[in-house]
Amino acid sequence: MAKKDFNMIVIGAGSAGLVSSYIASAVKAKVALIEKHKMGGDCLNTGCVPSKALIRTAKILSYIKRHKDYGIKSAEATFDFAEVMDRVQNVIKKVEPHDSVERYSNLGVDCFTGEAKILSPHEVSVNGKTLTTNNIIIATGARPAVPNIPGLDKVPYLTSDNIWELRELPKRLVVAGGGPIGSELVQCFARLGSKVTQIQRGPEIMKKEDDEIAQAIRKRFTEEGVDVSVNSTFKEVIVEDGKQYVLIEKNGSTERIEFDKILIATGRAPNTKGFGLEDIGVKLTKQGTIEVDDYLRTTTHKNIYACGDVAGPYQFTHTAAHQAWYCAVNALFSPLKKFKVDYSVIPWCTFTDPEVAQVGLNEKAAKEKGIPYEVTRYEIDDLDRAIADSEDHGVVKVLTVPGKDKILGVTILGYHAGDLIAEYVSAMKHGLGLNKILGTIHIYPTMAEANKFAAGIWKKAHAPEGLLNLVKKFHDWRR
Repeated sequence: MAKKDFNMIVIGAGSAGLVSSYIASAVKAKVALIEKHKMGGDCLNTGCVPSKALIRTAKILSYIKRHKDYGIKSAEATFDFAEVMDRVQNVIKKVEPHDSVERYSNLGVDCFTGEAKILSPHEVSVNGKTLTTNNIIIATGARPAVPNIPGLDKVPYLTSDNIWELRELPKRLVVAGGGPIGSELVQCFARLGSKVTQIQRGPEIMKKEDDEIAQAIRKRFTEEGVDVSVNSTFKEVIVEDGKQYVLIEKNGSTERIEFDKILIATGRAPNTKGFGLEDIGVKLTKQGTIEVDDYLRTTTHKNIYACGDVAGPYQFTHTAAHQAWYCAVNALFSPLKKFKVDYSVIPWCTFTDPEVAQVGLNEKAAKEKGIPYEVTRYEIDDLDRAIADSEDHGVVKVLTVPGKDKILGVTILGYHAGDLIAEYVSAMKHGLGLNKILGTIHIYPTMAEANKFAAGIWKKAHAPEGLLNLVKKFHDWRR
């Protein structure tokens, strides 16, 4: 067999592609990484990093508006929206070196900027050159999915890709979609001063969350001036006399909403076309992702792997990185050694204010799957640190196996929920139950104590009454 140029070629330099390449270089394999646009992918350039930078500015503005909560008589802020968005770009530039061609080249990765084309299961062309390889990893990510709304093409609509180009704050912003991306940006722009209308087809925003959690977020949005319209369907976008309107159908009637900008945040579609997959017969799922097996190999070619948004089933940066490890190791060491991808403990967080973090099952999922569970709740309004920070709201919900302290899942609604969930993620990953969390010292006063108090509530509910009665008699006798 002719010697190949590379052990592995990775197509796409987002989270999945970068981690795959990093691991390959770390184990001294010869790896090529091909990216047609920007290193870092969506997460760095249009997703996680810019959105969190904007959320931070919006959070500061919300604190200024809440100045009386902190004993401050007066406070106000003026800002230039263009400067706010310039800060977002500066944050991207500061993170950029972590994902740069320079860094990965120094790690030993051969980086190519250009469009990849898969010619065969062992050949990829880029910039007019054909590269040969033992394995290929597809990590091409996803793009905003734009629904077929009549008239939408008549207006310069926004998506999570191009919203970062804005330099003028829209006075009236319509957001289509009630998922994590739409909800995070809804709150941001409302806090920055836009009059925001959020349109959601279903009965509630953030539909994967328990109803009480989603309702709490919607209530917060409403309090902050957002018009949240659920059970609403887009009918048409129209332009009349230089003004833009969206028509929605709600409760059997049609409503007309004027807007300056419209943001489409109705999900993301995997990038599977234009680089040769169809030419070599790679199969797709009904959801449009690449069909892979338990080892993340495509079902048509065992030396072609896929990870990240293009493979599903999750669309998180951290799960893309998680899958990338399996892709790289399986590609480089199979058949000597291979590992089935593990989805048993997958956490995520929606960075609204308050944040919503989850790992494992919530009540909605447990009911749908018919899995028996018990619920333990700790209300964060009781927590000393939350009270001191005037962030005394939210809840820790822990699902356990009935009668046991084994954790099935956790949902946290509250201040820094995305950080608090980490303790439960680690516990679930390593088989630790609530008794172990209860027996762990937590610093006082911190938000993390909420986790210990939740475990304490579970323990109290499962106290051995018979033994306690005997102990009481023992103490009575000793007196």
